[in-house]
Amino acid sequence: MREYFVYILASRRNGTLYIGVTNNVQRRVSEHVFEVNDGFTKKYHVHILVYYERFTHIRDAITREKQLKKWRRAWKIRLIEEQNPHWEDLFFGV
Repeated sequence: MREYFVYILASRRNGTLYIGVTNNVQRRVSEHVFEVNDGFTKKYHVHILVYYERFTHIRDAITREKQLKKWRRAWKIRLIEEQNPHWEDLFFGV
């Protein structure tokens, strides 16, 4: 069975946030960390995995990603802090 992830990266605690979706969160976050691709996370140094959710269907993951992207910043921060109050890097726990 495949897994899909919606994830939130941060530049630092309460810093710049990035929301994405992937089928391999470790590979995708590594691409962000090592700045493999030009783009938002490279420009703003957004590399810390602070939140993620697992899904079994890609449609559900994409729907959730779109939902989170529409949220106000305060709601995103509250979501992160409910699961990860110290904004620890969750990369090795995935």
